[in-house]
Amino acid sequence: MLYADIIIDISHSRLDQTFQYKVPEELERVLEPGNVVEVPFGRGDHLKKGYVLQITEHPACPPEKLKRIGRIETDLVGAESKLTALALWIRDYYGSSTVQALRTVLPFREKAAPKKKKRIVRTIPKEQALEFLEVFRKKHQSARARLLEALIEQPELPMEIVTGSLRITQAVIRPLEEAGMITCETDQIYRTPAVLEELKAQGGGTDGALPDGSGVQLNEQQKHVVDVICGSWEHPDGWLIHGVTGSGKTAVYIELIAYALERGQQAILLIPEISLTYQNVLRFYRRFGERISILHSRLSQAERYDQFERARNGEIDVMIGPRSALFTPFPNLGMIIIDEEHEDSYRSETTPRYHARETARKRAQLEGAQLVLGSATPSMEAYYGAKNGWYHLLELPSRATGGALPQVTTVDLRQELKEGNRSILSRALYGKMRQRLEKKQQILLFLNRRGYSGFVSCRACGHVLKCPHCDVSLSLHRGGRMVCHYCGYTQEAVKTCPKCGSPFIGGFKAGTQQIEEIVKKAFPQARTLRMDADTTRGKDGHAEILRAFGNREADILIGTQMIVKGHDFPNVTLVGILAADLSLHVSDYRAAEKTFQLLVQAAGRAGRGKEPGEVVIQTYDPEHYAIVCAADQAYEPFYEQEMAYRRLSLYPPAGSMMAVHVSGADEEHLAVAAGYLAKFIRQVSGRCEAAVIGPADEPIAKINDVYRKAIYVKHENTKKLIAVKNIVEQYIEMNEGFREIRVQFEMN
Repeated sequence: MLYADIIIDISHSRLDQTFQYKVPEELERVLEPGNVVEVPFGRGDHLKKGYVLQITEHPACPPEKLKRIGRIETDLVGAESKLTALALWIRDYYGSSTVQALRTVLPFREKAAPKKKKRIVRTIPKEQALEFLEVFRKKHQSARARLLEALIEQPELPMEIVTGSLRITQAVIRPLEEAGMITCETDQIYRTPAVLEELKAQGGGTDGALPDGSGVQLNEQQKHVVDVICGSWEHPDGWLIHGVTGSGKTAVYIELIAYALERGQQAILLIPEISLTYQNVLRFYRRFGERISILHSRLSQAERYDQFERARNGEIDVMIGPRSALFTPFPNLGMIIIDEEHEDSYRSETTPRYHARETARKRAQLEGAQLVLGSATPSMEAYYGAKNGWYHLLELPSRATGGALPQVTTVDLRQELKEGNRSILSRALYGKMRQRLEKKQQILLFLNRRGYSGFVSCRACGHVLKCPHCDVSLSLHRGGRMVCHYCGYTQEAVKTCPKCGSPFIGGFKAGTQQIEEIVKKAFPQARTLRMDADTTRGKDGHAEILRAFGNREADILIGTQMIVKGHDFPNVTLVGILAADLSLHVSDYRAAEKTFQLLVQAAGRAGRGKEPGEVVIQTYDPEHYAIVCAADQAYEPFYEQEMAYRRLSLYPPAGSMMAVHVSGADEEHLAVAAGYLAKFIRQVSGRCEAAVIGPADEPIAKINDVYRKAIYVKHENTKKLIAVKNIVEQYIEMNEGFREIRVQFEMN
């Protein structure tokens, strides 16, 4: 006899426990973990949906006390069962409760009434209806006659027309329904994202296709990539497309998705939330029409659920959206594409703290689907994976239009200071801006504020104060303390540079608003737009600014990283990168990688049209390899130098690292709990010789009156870290001291 451990009803977090059921003999050979089943539950044995976690031969209690599984939900075997299996993997790999993992992966409807539309349908032949019409007229039953007359002309009528313009009440409808002349039918109406409604209203167009509708025009490099992936369709694998900015990766994605659809399969395209613009969606809508849908953060829970339901019911074939779109319940998934796979937005910051790239890889394996990653600046993990055979590397080394990559000039801000220029605009950038404005060309000014957490640097020599133990920058805190967020090392803030003695030492103070004022003062005739958190608070704030700039309603667009992510403005010929160092010296071992990626992505916005582009990188550290390689737009040399650093410190992907995030409202209690937890982790980790760092304050040590700390565990083997995580989870569960403490695990 077999027994199944089943979790019931994920809508209630308190039911995060398993219940055991007998497996009927007829299901023994077909039931497997991940299946969705129907089981009797509670005193009334009401049938409930359950999720099979494991199957065993050992009953947890006397078998006669166990109930039997009713049936497998066969209509959910293809989609939801595989997603359930994916949720169990997420639970085990990233650490969370089973309910948390299931609620992350499975479409879940909160209490929101489904949107319905009623209609009146004539159920009798037209000839018979005409006979009844005459009877109603003779009896002066005008309302009945009015309704039947309308239904003779049109067999179906929306209820709003019947009760509105026809002025028919339920007192008239009910007798006709009872007599079998009409029936009232209800259809569920799915809520559609506004951008799709707008595209539908405007008509699709065929700008994204050839005259015969067969697809976009590809160059030889793009064709090669498409042919290689499609040629191996019967043997699904992982692919990394490394294509320079403007190389036409989107056109490749469109053709790959079209191939999947031709085979009767579906496709998921993940893109960073910030890239989900009207223009981006338009290209896919023109090719695939109403067979696509999108997800984004501004959709309501009911709207999101409706998109998943459309996918499950076969009404759409393509889902586009941020990381949550990965869990679209397609019944026959053929392809997952992750565009700009290096983006941080693919990592969840809530439990479970999964990464979309690794989770997509697992889902592709479970469903036999192709996985395609694309980026001009691949993450170290993806490129390392390609070097080690986890992904096949495909290159798009030149721009699709045949144009050259922009020319890059690096400006040493230390020299600018020595020569008397204290403005945020270097003399080189100022001169090039004036030239572009005279030519009626557009300019992007990118303020690199990523990780603006208060690192301390010298404006005279560029020296950055670093932790002596972790080789990351110290962060300036209130009270004049400088702290390392990896090991907790602390020292007093300095007033002069310890390297050159200059008094010009401190944090960077300028923001986008100050830069806008400087630009308006320097170029009063120029039209400027600013794009940051303040100007994009409205529902369509991002889209309105980007649309205005795309329509050339402004000459200069000033903003943070949101202006350099995948946007295509053909008239932009100059990009100015202000303070490139801000992301270079944050308390993060990935600082150089993130800086390189940001600079290359920013530079890629210039010269995408007919005119050549130029880029000015302003920096206090022009010799740093991330700056040098970004200026040369040379990925391979950067990768080699960065990997040397990662190997030396055993940082991912050279090694594996697990972060244990702990948080709580009581600062003292949190400090004690984090201390005990770190001590226990050191005891457990000692068996596998893992390095344990911390506890230390998170980069932002307090949010909404909740204090936050982190413990880091490093080892060359990820499986060893997962084993440590499993033991730590048991320790936390057994100790009441952690009841008021939130603990999250994050891998690599």
